[in-house]
Amino acid sequence: MYTQALNVVTEKLGDSEAEQRFLERIDAEERIEPNDWMPEAYRRLLIRQISQHAHSEVVGMLPEGNWITRAPSLRRKAALLAKVQDEGGHGLYLYAAAETLGISREEMVEQLLSGRAKYSSIFNYPTLTWADIGAIGWLVDGAAIMNQIPLCRCSYGPYARAMIRICREESFHQRQGYEIMLTLARGTPEQKAMAQDALNRWWWPVLMMFGPPDHASQHSEASMRWKVKRFSNDTLRQKFIDATVPQAQFLGLTIPDPELRFNAETGHWETGPIDWEEFHRVLAGYGPCNKERLAARRKAHEEGAWVREAALAYAAKQKQRITQQAA
Repeated sequence: MYTQALNVVTEKLGDSEAEQRFLERIDAEERIEPNDWMPEAYRRLLIRQISQHAHSEVVGMLPEGNWITRAPSLRRKAALLAKVQDEGGHGLYLYAAAETLGISREEMVEQLLSGRAKYSSIFNYPTLTWADIGAIGWLVDGAAIMNQIPLCRCSYGPYARAMIRICREESFHQRQGYEIMLTLARGTPEQKAMAQDALNRWWWPVLMMFGPPDHASQHSEASMRWKVKRFSNDTLRQKFIDATVPQAQFLGLTIPDPELRFNAETGHWETGPIDWEEFHRVLAGYGPCNKERLAARRKAHEEGAWVREAALAYAAKQKQRITQQAA
């Protein structure tokens, strides 16, 4: 009732007054729903973030899907297949959440395939060995959980609700990856070396996953003001480092950072400088697998055209049948 009354009021108010009412709702921790009034900038920010999140889930299937047929056992194959399927489902939840903001799924997919929309830079790195699958689960999904759990309290209702199930499944994926790394670290010297090599290659790109430092982030201030995000990029990155370094020590693996040290005064692990030039280079399309990832998505989209056409034809036929019955 309150939301309906508020919408009636804001229709009669100027933009500045309506936005003030909107901010009051944000500050009161109320959820914003699709039919509620919202600033256009808020809507655009959400479309950008949710669609990029959806793209990342779908593109993220590719590095791991590469190992489904080469998994070292039937159990590992089944677990990896289930994980990749989960990631596809996450993409569907998120595309559906973004659609509530007035953008079509076809438009979002076109933005991805044309290169106009971004996805997480981490998925432009290759999976060279089986240990990379463990590193992705442990590190990439671990970083995703750190970033996504606060999104369960996002101010936009459809996004927040989608994140609840996604975070539960990502938590399983992280444990699965860590178990792979533990098995390798406790295996033969060659297996442990494989695990260490994967950690060496994934550590720094994973730290970049949280986005640029706070002083260089273009969207963090507005996102946090509107409570889409709850924590800054640097805060989340630090939480991840503090959680992950002890896990690496338990595995008997070495973080590939000679400047890594524990600051007893702050209680935090401190790392060396991150190569932000590499981050921006990968985002610009010049990472190891950028072209390969987009080519794979374009190929899948083209080869799936007949499925989309069949679904549309079936829907039209069903609509016609219902219309005829109603007549």
